[in-house]
Amino acid sequence: MTYGPLASLLVYDAYVQEQKKTHIGILLFLAALGFITVIDTGAKYMTADLPPLVLVWGYFLGIFASVCVLALTKVSHLPQEISSRRLVLHFGRAGLLVASISFAFIALRFMTLADITAISFTAPLFITVLAVPFLGEKVGRARWLAVLVGLAGVLIVVRPGSGLLSWGSLLPLLTALTFAGFQIVTRLIATTENTFATLFYTGFFGLIWSSLALPFVWQSPLTWHWLAFFLQGALGVAAHLCMIKAFSLAEASLLAPFNYSKLLWATVAGYIVFGNVPTWNTLAGAAVIALAGLFIVMHERRKHE
Repeated sequence: MTYGPLASLLVYDAYVQEQKKTHIGILLFLAALGFITVIDTGAKYMTADLPPLVLVWGYFLGIFASVCVLALTKVSHLPQEISSRRLVLHFGRAGLLVASISFAFIALRFMTLADITAISFTAPLFITVLAVPFLGEKVGRARWLAVLVGLAGVLIVVRPGSGLLSWGSLLPLLTALTFAGFQIVTRLIATTENTFATLFYTGFFGLIWSSLALPFVWQSPLTWHWLAFFLQGALGVAAHLCMIKAFSLAEASLLAPFNYSKLLWATVAGYIVFGNVPTWNTLAGAAVIALAGLFIVMHERRKHE
């Protein structure tokens, strides 16, 4: 009997520590989405000057350059840091990311940032579905409900019948599908791979993938474009570090609804940079989306109480 309270205390302490890890993972994921929104905003601004696929290459050039700078702090044990037995997964993961960003950057030339962001919110649904067969995660009704409520918020923003759902919306859908695959593979390797190795191969293989189209689309960047590439690359490294760590702390299907928060980032960026004033549909949809994310957090907390 004397061990009862002690056992309960240990169980409660383990629960608290697990909740802390989950909450930190959520915050890191939100930060990663914020960085990505800044990158997308800069890319949309530059699509007036350069072909989208050149922008994708410049972004990965900036990422790899930033990773090389980080590597200078690990010179003495760099071979161990980038050692990996899952190079095929790294190569495929980078290819999915390059495809996702390419579809997004091409779409940015024809659509607004908010519209692309709204349509790309089909990604959490893809992630939740793929997390079952590929990650073996158990997705309960509450998580499904959170994803569906979030999608309802997206429909409020998109307003079916408004003309937004045209052939051009296929590009953000392809962005969502390939990004969902990227996040699933990230989850697969996050528990076994060194974080720096994952980041290194993201930049290295991403640069290789993105270079394949250069002979067909090349246009010489100006000086400020090069500076923008390296700034975007640094932000990309920060985003990937946050995302890799987030997926090591929380399940992919739990993080999925928080993809919707990107709409808030995109709305603010669109207003500040391009003067796009959010409509009531956007605000209402954003509110529904935020509630979906809050719901899943509260549900997870109550489930363990």
